[in-house]
Amino acid sequence: MSNISDKAVISPNAKIGQNVTIYPFVYIEDDVVVGDDCILYPGVNLMNGTRLGKGNKIHQNTVISAIPQDFNYTGGATVCVIGDNNIIRENVVINRATYESGETHIENGNFLMEGVHISHDVHMGNNNVLGYGTKIAGDVEIHNNTIFSSGVIANPGVRVGDCSMIQSGCRFSKDVPPYIVAGGHPIKYGGINSFVIDKQGIDEKVKAHIANAYRLVFHGQDDIMNVCSQIVQQIPSSVEIDNIIDFLCASKLGLITKM
Repeated sequence: MSNISDKAVISPNAKIGQNVTIYPFVYIEDDVVVGDDCILYPGVNLMNGTRLGKGNKIHQNTVISAIPQDFNYTGGATVCVIGDNNIIRENVVINRATYESGETHIENGNFLMEGVHISHDVHMGNNNVLGYGTKIAGDVEIHNNTIFSSGVIANPGVRVGDCSMIQSGCRFSKDVPPYIVAGGHPIKYGGINSFVIDKQGIDEKVKAHIANAYRLVFHGQDDIMNVCSQIVQQIPSSVEIDNIIDFLCASKLGLITKM
């Protein structure tokens, strides 16, 4: 049984799951799906194209599936898909996709702090933390278990690999590879992310291999493809090393630089 305030404005066409709590002054448009066990706090706005999974907690004055701030948007019925068990704090704005063939997609277990803005066509994986006031531009790809400190700005099209950490106030327009810390102005490589690596239970030998791989990446003189070949030849294979190689080989914008 759901607990829905009579002061909420909910379209009769919206699909609301079981055991959903909706506080006063929530606004829900026609083309919206809300999964089971979600909590929508006062002032939440779920616009057309919202697809919420189960167990999400969305706090005051957040707007989900807002019209994209992209001049290429022509009014199509685009979507914003959010998975399960995400915590989205106050004053967050998430835009839906620009084109009907795409989607803004946030997976499971993410924590978005106050004032985060996620633009159109962002793809975010699982268990990421986005700090206060972080701004993610369109077409950004964020993998899993990353930490964005407060005030980070990710420019259009960048990719952020697994288990990375981006320090406060950074702006970046190139890819941030997995398992590293990035910081400074301009943003640069600052070493491997021991905190998250240890938290993920990655073996100490593999941790050393990750550090050695990034010595080749950030302290050598070769281009990315040659560095990938060197990593294959010199570093023992593992899931994490293969992840690094795959990320580097897929980079189109290039990588941030070393400290």
